[in-house]
Amino acid sequence: MRDTTAEHRRLAEDEARAQNWKRWGPYLSERQWATVREDYSAEGDSWNHFPHDHARSRAYRWGEDGLLGFTDRECRLCFALALWNGRDTILKERLFGLTGPQGNHGEDVKEAYFYLASTPTHSYAKALYKYPQRRFPYEKLVTENRQRGLLDTELELSDTGLFDRNEYFDVFAEYAKAGPNDLYVRLTAVNQASHPAELTLLPTLWFRNAWSWGCTHDGCSVRPRLWQGTPGCIDTWHDTLGNFTLTFGPELESLFTDNETNTQRLFGTPNPTPYVKDAFHRRIVNGESAAVNPAQTGTKAAVVFHRTLEAGQSIQLDLRLCATPLLPHAAAPDNVFDLRRRELTEYYDSLDAACSPERREILEQAAAGLFWTKQFYHYVVDAWLAGDPDQPAPPGSRWEGRNKNWTTLFARDILSMPDKWEYPWFAVWDLAFHMVPFAKLDPAFAKDQLQLLLREWYMHPNGQLPAYEFDFSDVNPPVHAWAAWRVYKITGDPGQRDYAFLESTFHKLLLNFTWWVNRKDTEGNNIFAGGFLGLDNIGVFDRSKPLPTGGHLQQADGTAWMGFYCLTMLSIAIELAQQNSVYEDMASKFFEHFVTMCDSINRVGGAGLWDEEDGFYYDRLKVGTNSVPLKTRSLVGLLPIIAVAVIDSVDLKSLPGFRKRMDWFLNHRPDLARLITFREEQGRRLAMLAMPSKEKLRRIFGYLFDEAEFLCPFGVRSLSRVHETKPYSYYLNGHDYRVNYVPGESDSHSFGGNSNWRGPVWFPTNYLLVEALERYHYFFGDAFTVEYPTGSGQQRTLKEIAVDLGARLISLFTPNPMGARPCHGQDGRFATDPAWRDLILFYEYFHADTGRGCGASHQTGWTALVLNLLLEREPESPVKALMGVNGATAGINTLDTVTAPAAGLSPRGVGNPRAAGDAAEC
Repeated sequence: MRDTTAEHRRLAEDEARAQNWKRWGPYLSERQWATVREDYSAEGDSWNHFPHDHARSRAYRWGEDGLLGFTDRECRLCFALALWNGRDTILKERLFGLTGPQGNHGEDVKEAYFYLASTPTHSYAKALYKYPQRRFPYEKLVTENRQRGLLDTELELSDTGLFDRNEYFDVFAEYAKAGPNDLYVRLTAVNQASHPAELTLLPTLWFRNAWSWGCTHDGCSVRPRLWQGTPGCIDTWHDTLGNFTLTFGPELESLFTDNETNTQRLFGTPNPTPYVKDAFHRRIVNGESAAVNPAQTGTKAAVVFHRTLEAGQSIQLDLRLCATPLLPHAAAPDNVFDLRRRELTEYYDSLDAACSPERREILEQAAAGLFWTKQFYHYVVDAWLAGDPDQPAPPGSRWEGRNKNWTTLFARDILSMPDKWEYPWFAVWDLAFHMVPFAKLDPAFAKDQLQLLLREWYMHPNGQLPAYEFDFSDVNPPVHAWAAWRVYKITGDPGQRDYAFLESTFHKLLLNFTWWVNRKDTEGNNIFAGGFLGLDNIGVFDRSKPLPTGGHLQQADGTAWMGFYCLTMLSIAIELAQQNSVYEDMASKFFEHFVTMCDSINRVGGAGLWDEEDGFYYDRLKVGTNSVPLKTRSLVGLLPIIAVAVIDSVDLKSLPGFRKRMDWFLNHRPDLARLITFREEQGRRLAMLAMPSKEKLRRIFGYLFDEAEFLCPFGVRSLSRVHETKPYSYYLNGHDYRVNYVPGESDSHSFGGNSNWRGPVWFPTNYLLVEALERYHYFFGDAFTVEYPTGSGQQRTLKEIAVDLGARLISLFTPNPMGARPCHGQDGRFATDPAWRDLILFYEYFHADTGRGCGASHQTGWTALVLNLLLEREPESPVKALMGVNGATAGINTLDTVTAPAAGLSPRGVGNPRAAGDAAEC
């Protein structure tokens, strides 16, 4: 079934380039303003250089944004929705939110919108925007959030009372493709109020401004244009996109202007053209009829659809965007939408036909969030630094500021974003996690994205991967290899996997691995210090800046990430060696390198980063010859758990070179050989490579599975709860550097503002811990049990615990008997109101005590890992069923039955045992 659905056939056609099914998609950003790309200030203050108030009047340089919009993959011709309720002071053309300085917990979108559905090719897509009927409280949201402190909750749109009497419209945008260049659009508005209300819908079509800058890398040598065709038609022309026509009801009015900056409004200088970007706002909201072009031509156009809706009434507007000359209608719009909806159901049935309705809601909306957060991302760093030929030169300070060393980075691609409003730019470790659920949905896209960031126009010549737009030189955890290995295994059965993808990825990862070894091993002793490593404020000090004490950190998590990276590269090398013996040498290199890392984290300087008294790994502060542990119990000390792999002697029979060198190493380095744990099983020998020994692992598990420490109803906390009553303090020069347990939003603006790693549950690290427990279980088997939870007296296998942790994570999105999902916090609408009840938000992280979503509300990317937990599940968590924890009933798949051994590293290595087809590889 999986390979025979209509959507899978479209995916195959697109991958083979037989049909360009992905040419159009929801690739518009949801926030282009206040981004680094649009910042040409001397001081590099992107939040204030291009504020929301400028967005309606100022042409963007590097992209576009819009409300529930679609565009082509090069963001040339854009379509989105604009709205006016007759009361707002601003035409609603884009989502509003607070910038970092405005919010009491950093950047945050202040709107109610939801991604409801999408297929991988976007042959069908649907999203919802809830538009208040009263005046939108722009000023109140800014003013009150600015006045609130770090210990206060954020003022959300729902807190202003705008939705309390159901005085809002549900506005749905649906897209259905009749062909690769034939897009049907259906806009539906529902008046949820108990009284009539006016609404103006303005579906808007415009060209991204690529002609005003004098640049040559956009492929737009001639200014495109839109014009009024026959009644009910807007015709378009672009020199590389060709001709398209937007059709609508002939009785409707259409407006035209140009996508040009209103310099008069913003800067007090005359406009070069009388018709500018904010013309529709001025025409609809202010009544300025002269703002729009009476000749009905330009580079931006809108259709005006004004209605008064009675209480509960629904209205619908159908449009069609099609290549010109117009193709004959494939069918009536109803038939096109009905067909694509059925195909969407068929596609998700092929993933898991047995999924319960509750789980199906989570699955489909998690997938929709992934698909809707694909975005056209354009940023050419050398052009951005130098400025455009037809514009004033940027200040000279630019060349000493942000991203100055990344002049080779040339981005003009569709990329998977963490969140298209709060993080409308890629982050390398986020994207790697995204591709693991994407591998279940669109294998070709998953592989292409991972390879793209390894290409020479993204990867620095020195081998570093770009971290994120605010500072490409910062350091994210090295999870790219793990993601590539996981995607490789998920996207094919044994013997049919994409060897070329794995091989080409491995070659580029060698450059990145070498960069890590050469740049982040300060003393050359295999103890790594990579900076904040994505964990923002988890440490005592800001780990991305020079330490106030001088010296440097020896990071337990940095060393753990590198051990994890090393074992993944070992797994890949052994896989590649099955077809090419040359890779046996690389396997030997990574085997020996990991053992020395393992030795360092446990022994360098005496005990390494292990604290024998506490039974935990800690960062150490080294100043001169003095080394002091920073005793915070956090993910920093848990992450060494994830660096584990199992090698099966049977699997190495076809690798004589690697086996010989491994045996030599074990015989001639007995001091290091003791770091490898062996187990005999039915005539074969298993070797476990892991950073913690069995004894150390048990001690760490005592903390990890303790509900007074790390274990919570929704997974694993990022900081032990013990620090709630016993904060860790480091006194220096009269200043108390303190770490205390904060289960929700951060209580400090330091180390990342809104992001908080001092207590909440984060999906990506929880997912890696679940995988690690499965690998340990594969080695130790059912005979190895631990008390779970700590102090309960109940002994559980690591497999059972992994299942239970997966169930806890899934329970964040599962309705309880009262209909409430923990992720929605105390907002009762999501539990009781039919217009809200089935809607799910996938947040950046989650309150460890309540499960409430925190941070970015649409960071489906890595939180969509719940999709993998759902598709690789057991029917019920045996631990939860016994304990009744949180009412969750879903967990993770059992370990597959061992069938026929095959050459290569056991899939219980750094790869995930739950990958499709792994059973035959055990």
